Amino acid sequence: MVSYLEVFILAVVQGITEWLPISSSGHLVITQKALGLDLPLIYSVMLHVGTLIVVLTVFHKDIIEMLKALAKRDFKTDEGKLALFIAIGSIPIAIFGFVCYDFLKSLFSNLPAVGTALLITGAVLVVSEKRIGNKKLDTRNTFLIGLAQAFTIIPGISRSGITVATGLIQKVDKVAAFNYSFLLAVPAILGATIFEGKDLSTANVDLISLLLGVIVSMIVGYISLKLLQKIVMKEKFHLFAYYCWIVGAAILFIPIFQ
Repeated sequence: MVSYLEVFILAVVQGITEWLPISSSGHLVITQKALGLDLPLIYSVMLHVGTLIVVLTVFHKDIIEMLKALAKRDFKTDEGKLALFIAIGSIPIAIFGFVCYDFLKSLFSNLPAVGTALLITGAVLVVSEKRIGNKKLDTRNTFLIGLAQAFTIIPGISRSGITVATGLIQKVDKVAAFNYSFLLAVPAILGATIFEGKDLSTANVDLISLLLGVIVSMIVGYISLKLLQKIVMKEKFHLFAYYCWIVGAAILFIPIFQ
């Protein structure tokens, strides 16, 4: 049975790392290994639900306007175009996740793979440094951001890090790159939650600890999302590369992690 303290720790880790560009999946693997846990899948799913609620809350106005545009089938407005771009960007991760599901699932118990992926995340963040532009979102750059998101299923590849960086590397306006990255997360997280949760049962699960995990991941996730927004606007996004490199190298080369 997972204790309340362990759920609290995992929820804090999830909340911080889901939005900061340091990989929540990778840190959950590391944390579970450190605590000697084999977390029931229902906890992982519900922690992601907590951070999904954060995005729905922060971007609720944009989401409502996109839904209105979809209902009217109006793809000429900015909201309609954005809805279309999110649909385009969601295609790669849906295909990659479905085709490679068994392989990707095996990586969640593979610490060396997590360490290598964190090194890659750091490299991409560095490349994005000073790649500031004012390009608008279009079919090409949104598809490439979506293609980058597909690889974030791999634990250690940061979803926010890779998607925002891919936008910046293409010199997309930093506000547009940030907003698109997190709106693109909604169908990705929702799809993964439905796929992973369709056969789950809450039998033999402490519902209070489950609720605790959701609430803590929501609160911490909201704070980390707002923090990341300020960091991107101040063009300091690439600095997280050093953290990713340190943690990745530690996993690969320090015996305690082996």
